[in-house]
Amino acid sequence: MYCRNCGQPYVTDDAVMCVRCGVQRGTGANYCPNCGQPTPVGSQVCMQCGVSLINGAYGLRSPKSKVAAGLLGIFLGSFGVHNFYLGYTGKAIAQLVITVATCGIGAVVSSIWGFIEGIMILCGNIDKDAQGRYLSD
Repeated sequence: MYCRNCGQPYVTDDAVMCVRCGVQRGTGANYCPNCGQPTPVGSQVCMQCGVSLINGAYGLRSPKSKVAAGLLGIFLGSFGVHNFYLGYTGKAIAQLVITVATCGIGAVVSSIWGFIEGIMILCGNIDKDAQGRYLSD
């Protein structure tokens, strides 16, 4: 595996960032993640090894499920569980505080908010986790 930003190999296969350039794994578009060869800007396929370079196609998938996140939003959205699941802790805490601090009166607002976000996740309008990785189907 090679860094898409600087083209150097990762120290370990489970590294989350490149220790040479400091860029998060999977970001960048300068080099092929499979063979490390330079790639022209906007390339969809590496011309050296044939690997797809489109976001989400090579190592940019989140381990989080779109269906699970959507259902959590619909059924437990007033507590922000779906946002905790996807890593959006700021939004999740806001939904939780609205529900708890108002002794449940504000739960109507945060429930509607969570329900709408749950539908948006299932429809694909929200398709990334907090790290910018595409949700798994």
